[in-house]
Amino acid sequence: MNKQAIIEFDHFSFQYYSQSEPTLHDINLKIYPGEKILIIGPSGSGKSTLGHCINGLIPFAYKGEITGTLMIDDQNTKDLNIFELSKMVGTVLQDSDGQFVGLTAGEDIAFALENDNIPHDTMHERVRRVAQMVDMQDLLSSSPFELSGGQKQRTSLAGVMIDDVDILLFDEPLANLDPATGKTAIEIIDDIHRTSQKTIIIIEHRLEDVLHREIDRVIMLNDGRIVADMDAHTLVCSNLLKENGIREPLYITAMKYAGAKVSCDMLPGYISTLKTATCNEALCTWHNAIHEKTPINDKSSILKMDQVSFSYDGVRPVLQDICFDIREGEMVSLIGKNGAGKSTLSKLLCGFEKEDQGIIRYRGEDIKDKTIKERAEIIGLVMQNPNQMISKSLIYDEVALGLRLRNIPEEQIKPRIEKVLKVCGLSPFIEWPISALSYGQKKRVTIASILVLDPKILILDEPTAGQDFRHYSEIMEFLVELNKLGVTIILITHDMHLMLEYTPRAIVLAEGRLIADTTASFVLTDAQVIADANLKETSLFNLAHMAGIEDGTAFVQGFIDYERKLKNR
Repeated sequence: MNKQAIIEFDHFSFQYYSQSEPTLHDINLKIYPGEKILIIGPSGSGKSTLGHCINGLIPFAYKGEITGTLMIDDQNTKDLNIFELSKMVGTVLQDSDGQFVGLTAGEDIAFALENDNIPHDTMHERVRRVAQMVDMQDLLSSSPFELSGGQKQRTSLAGVMIDDVDILLFDEPLANLDPATGKTAIEIIDDIHRTSQKTIIIIEHRLEDVLHREIDRVIMLNDGRIVADMDAHTLVCSNLLKENGIREPLYITAMKYAGAKVSCDMLPGYISTLKTATCNEALCTWHNAIHEKTPINDKSSILKMDQVSFSYDGVRPVLQDICFDIREGEMVSLIGKNGAGKSTLSKLLCGFEKEDQGIIRYRGEDIKDKTIKERAEIIGLVMQNPNQMISKSLIYDEVALGLRLRNIPEEQIKPRIEKVLKVCGLSPFIEWPISALSYGQKKRVTIASILVLDPKILILDEPTAGQDFRHYSEIMEFLVELNKLGVTIILITHDMHLMLEYTPRAIVLAEGRLIADTTASFVLTDAQVIADANLKETSLFNLAHMAGIEDGTAFVQGFIDYERKLKNR
C-alpha cells in the first residue's frame, strides 16, 4: 500500500505515572485513510490506552511517560493540543451518558458547532442532515436521558460526526446495547464507512458481533504489545484468539467440535461469507451424535410472580400480568430489549418498588410486607452500573460493608472477603482504592460485595458487561459453582452467548409483557420471539441451515449440551 498513513505509531511506548511498567511497549502500527480497523484484546491488554493515545486523552487527561512518536495526519501529536486533536479524531465513548452535555438530543449533536460559533441556520441544517444519517431526525427534541441505549449511541455518533472529522474512534460501542440494537449499530458504522470513506477504529470485546460487517484488519493486543495484525479470515483460522483469551465466533467453535478443519479458503471470518461445503458431512455426523436429555429440575418453587403489574406514573404500564415460577437451584436468563421492563422487575423483587397488582412469593409466602433489608437477606442484586453501588473508597471496605452493617465480627469478615476476592479475580487488589480500577474491575467488586453476604437468590444485571472472555468465564464458572451449592441465579443480560452457554431456561420480556418462558435454544431460533424482543439469531442456527440440518433449534441445543458436557469433565 503506497498511501501515506493517517495514523502512525513508531516505536511508541507509554507508561502511566502511577504504574511501574509500561502499558504499551514498542508499538509500530500504520492505519491508512479510509480503513476500518478493529482493535481487540483481553482486559489490561492496552487496547483502551492505545485508543486514548489516538484521541488525545493521553497525555492530556491521563498523564504518563511517552517514548517514540505518534503521527496523525502527518502531525506529531506531541505538538498538538486536545482541541486540535478533537478536530481530527471523533470519539464515541462506551458510556454514552458520560458524553451528553445538551438538554435535548438536537442540542447535544449541535454542541461542537455552538463552540465554533457556526451561524444558527447553518447549524440547524447540519444537525438535521447528520441526525438523518443516524436515524434520529424524529427525536431531536427528546432529552438524551429519556432515550434507549441504541438511541443514545446514535446521538453520541451524530455529535462526533457533526464536526466532519476524518477519523472516528468507537470505544466498546456494543457494551450496553441489546443484540438487535448492537447489530444495527454495527450496520450504521459500516454505512458511514462506505458512504463517507472516513477512517474507522472500533475497540470492542465482542468479536463475532463486530464481524457482522466486514473489517479491513483486526489488530490484537496483549500485555501492551501487538500480537496480531491480519484480516478476519486469517485470524479465526489461527489459534491466536484462544491463546489470548478472546472468544471465537460460535460457528467456528461448532465447526471445530465437529472435527472440521477451518481454513482461509472457506472465508470463515464472517458467517455471511462462510463456505461450508467441505465440512457439511462432519457437522451432520456430529449433530446426530450429540443429543442429550436436559435434566428436569423437580425441586420446589423458590420465587413466583403471579399476575404482577406495575407502572411508575399510574398511566403507562411498565409490567403487565407477569407470571413465572422459578424453582430452587435454577439458573435463568431474563432477556429483552432496552426498556422491556427487566430492571423494573428486579426492583419489584428487591422491594425498591411495590407492585400495583399481583403477588410475589418466596417459597410460597407472599413477601409484600417484607422490608428492603429483610428481602436483602434472601435476594441479592448486583446492578448493571458499578458506580451506582459503590460507596467506599477502598475495595476491602466496599466488600466488607454489608457484613459490617450486619454486625459480623471483624475476624470472620477478613477470610470471607479474601475467599470471594480470590474467586472474582481481585485478590492482588485487596488493599487498592476503587478509583484505580477499570470499569470491568469495579464490576467484579460489586459482585463480590453481594456474594460475600451469601444470598439464597442472586440477581445479576449484565454481570459480564465490560469483561474480557477470561474474566467472563471466571465469573460465570464461579456462578455455576454457587448454583451447584443451591443458590438460585437470575441473569439479566444482553449477552446471548451467556444465555446459551449457562442458562437452560430463558424468560423473555417485550413491551412489559412476558412473551416466552422456554429453552435458550428456542429463544434464539424462533423468528417471532427474536423480532418481538429485539434479539438476533445465533450464528449456530445459520450454520445448521448452511450444513443442510433442518432442525436448527436441535442443532443449537446439541451445541449447548456438548459444551456443558465438556465443562463437566
